[in-house]
Amino acid sequence: MHKQTIQTSTNKYDVIIGEGLLTNIAEYFPKRYTNILIITDSAVRSLYAETIQTGLKSHCDNIGIATVPAGEASKSIDYYYQLLTEAVDHHLDRKSLIIALGGGMIGDLAGFVAATYMRGIDFIQVPTTILAHDSSVGGKVAINHPKGKNLIGNFYPPVAVIYDVKTLTSLPAKEIRSGYAEIVKHGFISRKAFLDQIMKTNLRNTLDPYDLVDQLQKGIAVKAKIVEQDEKENDIRKFLNFGHTLGHAIEAELGYGNITHGEAVAIGMLFAIRVSEQIFQVELPYDSLLQWLKENNYPLTISSLNIEHVIDRMKLDKKSENAIVQMVLLEKIGQPKIVNLEDQVLKKHLEIFIRELG
Repeated sequence: MHKQTIQTSTNKYDVIIGEGLLTNIAEYFPKRYTNILIITDSAVRSLYAETIQTGLKSHCDNIGIATVPAGEASKSIDYYYQLLTEAVDHHLDRKSLIIALGGGMIGDLAGFVAATYMRGIDFIQVPTTILAHDSSVGGKVAINHPKGKNLIGNFYPPVAVIYDVKTLTSLPAKEIRSGYAEIVKHGFISRKAFLDQIMKTNLRNTLDPYDLVDQLQKGIAVKAKIVEQDEKENDIRKFLNFGHTLGHAIEAELGYGNITHGEAVAIGMLFAIRVSEQIFQVELPYDSLLQWLKENNYPLTISSLNIEHVIDRMKLDKKSENAIVQMVLLEKIGQPKIVNLEDQVLKKHLEIFIRELG
């Protein structure tokens, strides 16, 4: 078992990673709760919800399970309101606990329910995907608006993150791809040695448990270091959005659920690297990343995208100011920088990029 403490200016919580944590999950709670609501999705419920519920019975008499359909489309105002109603019906009070059991979608959605129910109650992240190693740490919670991803949300940290890596053995290929895109991101914004290690990983084979845990820990450490310095995304936390400006726009333009978050971010990173090379006149590993993405079956066809629509969606990105798109670019690996891009410059780069990808 590995434990890392996240310490920001306003909050402190532990991230616990290990195997078989779900059966005795209450051992890792920061305190005792008498009323708990597990929020999960239709795919994860049948796999892990009853295991947690059974393990909690000696800890708590009142345990409920609320379920939404699997997929990004559930991160909506309608399901958010439905879950609030279930919290009321389950008689949660300010000393109750919400457990977010699932991937990044559930963590964001359940976290936003916890942040706003009775002005905020405790919640614990229990991620079950590789992608959620990123989203479960840092305290961002949100739901989507049809015009943009995560536009309705808050900064509201969990009281703990409990990451049982045994849950990752059930992931389909597209979820493995999605999660590894965020690990790749952490490599690009931190250090070359970490990135090189990731680029040797073959996602088509069975993942080596030791390598996976090692890379998850390193990715979490990259994020933790940044979040501890900038909890509310006023400065360097924006670096964690490398690849996300275009990635979020692609997700919204194609329709949530038609491409996974990580798959869209992978395309966004390629674009950010290409723009970085042009603006900073540097050579970055664009070709090697492209080859790795192809070898691991990432979807890379975006020729159907309407560039004007994409730019409009990029302007809705939370980093943008005064309707000018801000992108996280790289002066070199491990040296990200925020750059403002005017519409015409962005359009030119997008046209070239989309044509190159084919």
